[in-house]
Amino acid sequence: MTQRDNHPGTGNPGRVSRRGFLAGAAALGGSLGGCLASGASTVSVLSAGSLAAAFEERIGSAFAGATDLEFQGTYYGSRAVMRLVVDGQRRPDVVVSADATLLRDRLRPATTTWDVVFATNALVIAYNPETEAGERLADGEPWHAVLQSADGRVARTDPDLDPLGYRAIQLFDLAERYYDKPGLAGALRANTVIEPEEPQLLAAVESGERAAAVAYRNMAHDWDVPAVELPPKLNFADPRLADHYATATYTTADGPTLSGRPIRYNATVPENADHPEAGRRFVRFLAERPALLRESGLVVPDGVPNGHGDVPEGVMP
Repeated sequence: MTQRDNHPGTGNPGRVSRRGFLAGAAALGGSLGGCLASGASTVSVLSAGSLAAAFEERIGSAFAGATDLEFQGTYYGSRAVMRLVVDGQRRPDVVVSADATLLRDRLRPATTTWDVVFATNALVIAYNPETEAGERLADGEPWHAVLQSADGRVARTDPDLDPLGYRAIQLFDLAERYYDKPGLAGALRANTVIEPEEPQLLAAVESGERAAAVAYRNMAHDWDVPAVELPPKLNFADPRLADHYATATYTTADGPTLSGRPIRYNATVPENADHPEAGRRFVRFLAERPALLRESGLVVPDGVPNGHGDVPEGVMP
């Protein structure tokens, strides 16, 4: 089923500033140590908003400790990230997407000829247990029943700005068929509200402003809020179910129709990056630190990391 959301995206950036429960990440040594010959002192990363807390509170500081390069992150929905790069409004050293296919469709081959998939994720329903809807979810009431009745208390992100937003719409479509409840998808869309800034999605849940949200598993981990795990046919986590996920689609406000696909995070260095060597070192860091990624709530299964296209020598571990 092809669906379209009439909410116009704002594209506002989200910068994280909240409690540092992951502060003090240990500096990591190894092949990335030392300063760059180019004299770069900073690596600038333009990233999917769902990685904001992980990058700001754990991964960025670990990278800085391993390389003597300062980490500078900026966060938007992945579709907004691609638009900023393609339009020339940003020239980051690294681009990170929550949808590997999206990055390849938008940036290759004009902006880059390669990317590295470094982690995966899953959709969950994150919630605040001190709210009425949260109590119902904690008690085991079906998530779709709770979301249908929690008027204005459940958030999702903008499907025209980021993959989490359009995956929420695709989740509703798949759930209608999975639970055999005609009209469920429309009811869930109508009864959820859009949070335009992805990094702030779970801030609203943590504070109680929203009772719940369609989120990624790592985001619930970052914000230390409970979450309902979804069945594999609904969580976009199993690559063996790629054909099933693809039966749900979303048509964006600017035209493209996006099919459901397994969640894959990838990264690349644009050809016009100011500090390409620093960017390649950051991508390598992501690829060779699976334990650090797992500590951040992400999943690194067998076969990941993997490179696509003309990956420069030295980027893959």
